[in-house]
Amino acid sequence: MLLGDLGAQVIKVEHPTRGDDTRSWGPPFKLYERKVAGTHRGPLYRDPPAFAGESAYYLCVNRNKQSIAVDMRTDEGRQILIDLARSSDVLVENYVPGKLAQYGLSYEKLREVNPRLVYASITGYGSTGPYSGRPGYDVIIEAEAGLMHITGEEGGGPVKVGVAVTDIMTGLYVHGAIMAALISRSSTGRGQHLDASLLQTQVSMLANIGSNYLIGGTEAQRWGTRHASIAPYQVFATKGGSICIGAGNNAQFSSLCHTLRYPDLPNDPRFRTNSDRVENRVELVAIINQVLSEMTTEEVLDMLEGCGLPYGPVNNVAQTFAHPQVVARGVVREIHHPYAGTIRVVGPAVEYSESTVDVRLPPPMLGQHTELVLKSVLGYSDQQIERAVSGGGATIYNYSR
Repeated sequence: MLLGDLGAQVIKVEHPTRGDDTRSWGPPFKLYERKVAGTHRGPLYRDPPAFAGESAYYLCVNRNKQSIAVDMRTDEGRQILIDLARSSDVLVENYVPGKLAQYGLSYEKLREVNPRLVYASITGYGSTGPYSGRPGYDVIIEAEAGLMHITGEEGGGPVKVGVAVTDIMTGLYVHGAIMAALISRSSTGRGQHLDASLLQTQVSMLANIGSNYLIGGTEAQRWGTRHASIAPYQVFATKGGSICIGAGNNAQFSSLCHTLRYPDLPNDPRFRTNSDRVENRVELVAIINQVLSEMTTEEVLDMLEGCGLPYGPVNNVAQTFAHPQVVARGVVREIHHPYAGTIRVVGPAVEYSESTVDVRLPPPMLGQHTELVLKSVLGYSDQQIERAVSGGGATIYNYSR
């Protein structure tokens, strides 16, 4: 999706009947069971399989892509993928290591037809090592690679992060690696294999927590919203809500104290430095709680306005999308989907001064672009397309044009 946002033509290869698993990860779980019929244009064209409606899960990460329905278990399907690899800059795959090699689609094989190909593999555990053959899922890796151990309230049980953050971060790492490989190719003329995994991404995401263990021998613990190395830096309860406040240095702490009408607090021996405040965190938090718990969130926000301190309310999702800054920056985009109608999606996260980065295409229907890609990208003749379809390698659906 990120590469598509930047203008790349992204061709999503899907199983002819099941498609991307996330298409069925509701809501909607069962909105309507019917076929999407288009204009019948001959014996090569099939009605799409019955489905329950495009899921919000699928719609959120599949913009700016084209979908082709290809069965790589057939000779015809494999040939389509080989031909695509021959004319492409990048291939991204997330099969268990060795699976694509069974179909003659390994990096070594495709490098022979296109030495400039950047071949990015995303797996759970990487292509080597004793766990390389295991499938990987975000929540499992969160548990196995330390994130779940440090997430949750102090004294409580481990919890997962509210979104699939390990999946997302792996995608971001791979996006950067692909761009670096393309830059490298501009000078070497050669592509390369990128071996990314959820496990290594998650271990790298431990950041200072991992460094505390590797260098200081300190085992991590759950802190809730608090920060292990800074105080005050956490969520505080207000009357009917919550607010997050961080004082990362002495100046910010002094500003907070004056705003809370405790001007002498920075001179208290217990709170003069950050290390003092961390050591005496319980007493400090109790003082701040006493003030904030008697005020509404809106009153606290008004009080903190202009104080130079980082702070913000704990918003739900509806409040997040209504946030004045989110609205002002045009974060949410509207696009027309041929089946779901007008849908709203979160647009690109970065704006460029000299380039256009936007939502150009709605998330595709299953196999919506099979015929288009075979003709315009691969240059297949009508006879080649007929052989591919009749041999079961590709499926062309009757979507309305």
